[in-house]
Parts: sequence; structure tokens; C-alpha cells
Amino acid sequence: MAIGIIEVNKLKVRAFHGVMEQERISGNLFEVTVHLQYPIDKAMVNDNVSSTLNYADVIDVIKAVMAEPSNLLEHVAGRMKSELTKLFPDIRGGVIRIAKLTPPINCEVSSVAVTYRW
Repeated sequence: MAIGIIEVNKLKVRAFHGVMEQERISGNLFEVTVHLQYPIDKAMVNDNVSSTLNYADVIDVIKAVMAEPSNLLEHVAGRMKSELTKLFPDIRGGVIRIAKLTPPINCEVSSVAVTYRW
């Protein structure tokens, strides 16, 4: 069985995650990267999108999960993994990285992030 990695890299999404009240009101810009291990044997032979994990469908799941606020990015990553593996049971493993691009902290930093591997 050939396992490939279906990637969505640095998808920018506005969302309302965070523990501070202002984050729930104003929101923040997030960058989501998802790499999913998926069987690609059939797609390699038949050149048909129905034989693989369609990244457009993955993006729809990411956007839906990001639309529901959570206090912690860890919680968002867990919900995202649960939803992806429920909808696409052939996923063999993956990596989810969620970065908050402008965290409300008093220092200069390009982002803060959580990475979840399974």
C-alpha cells in the first residue's frame, strides 16, 4: 500500500480562539498547516480525485473547526483531528500545526503555535 502525505500548508483563517476576552471579541489571524497520511495507490493509477483525500474537503473541515471558538489551541487541534479522522477514516496519521500570528503578549514574536502529531 502506498501512503502519501496530503498537505494543506499555511492556510490563513480569522478565528476567535484564546483565553483573553479581547481575543473572543476581536479575533486573530491564524495559520493552519495539516499533513495527513493517506493511501494513494488508486489515485496513482486511475488519476481520479475520488480515489484520494481531496484537499478542498480537508480545507472545509479546517475552516469549520476554526469557526468554533476554543480557549486553547491544543483543544482546536484535538477537535480538528477528531473531525478529520471521523470524516476520512482512511487517514493513517498526521500533523496539525495551528499558529496564532499576532498573540496578545507584550513582546515581538512572529507567532505562537501548537503542533499535534499522531
